[in-house]
Amino acid sequence: MPTPHNNAKKGDIAPTVLMPGDPLRAKFIAENYLDSPVLYNEVRGMLGYTGTYKGVPVSVQGSGMGMPSIGIYSWELFNEYDVQNIIRVGTAGAVADSVQLRDVIIGMSASTNSAYASQYRLPGTYAPTASWELLSAAVEAAKQSGAAYHVGNILSSDTFYDDADSLADWQKMGVLGIEMEAAALYMNAARAGKNALCILTVSDCPLRGLSTSAEERQTTFRTMMEIALETAKAVAGK
Repeated sequence: MPTPHNNAKKGDIAPTVLMPGDPLRAKFIAENYLDSPVLYNEVRGMLGYTGTYKGVPVSVQGSGMGMPSIGIYSWELFNEYDVQNIIRVGTAGAVADSVQLRDVIIGMSASTNSAYASQYRLPGTYAPTASWELLSAAVEAAKQSGAAYHVGNILSSDTFYDDADSLADWQKMGVLGIEMEAAALYMNAARAGKNALCILTVSDCPLRGLSTSAEERQTTFRTMMEIALETAKAVAGK
């Protein structure tokens, strides 16, 4: 049954979905990596495709920017379309000194300055965490790729233009990088009893004044995409 944000029908979407923020990155992945991709969604321009990768059904769909947006799309995929695994493939700003431009970050956990968890009425502070099955498969794929990668805590921020200029405070707690979606994705997965992981390419180093172009962010971060696709293949049928 279509939702207000997705005109796919049941069965149109694979059990594993790669989810970039940018729908044009979804299009790029579908056209360059999937065999026989079929467009299943274009509501609000949030493109979604299903095809196969090395014989395994895989979907890829944009999420938009920020936790409210990925919160909507991932909730619907988990709860309305029986999706089992969502792998966010996005960009991040480096926070740790050891993380360099174009490195890959695999988010083991996602700290946040968001109030997204308040909806669950928990009597404490929840720690959004990736699914081990996806995390371990992604680390193995990263090793095989020869990529420069890091595994650890990331920060999902509600603010892109942060008036508090707080990155140094997160840096001292060992946060690797900053992005805007993973914590909500991890919480939605936990609530639905499903699996989620965030794999990121470092697009800028805000504490060092380094950055990549919009075109690079959309089309050239292939190592991250390939790690995610190999992860999808590894968990197929499990």
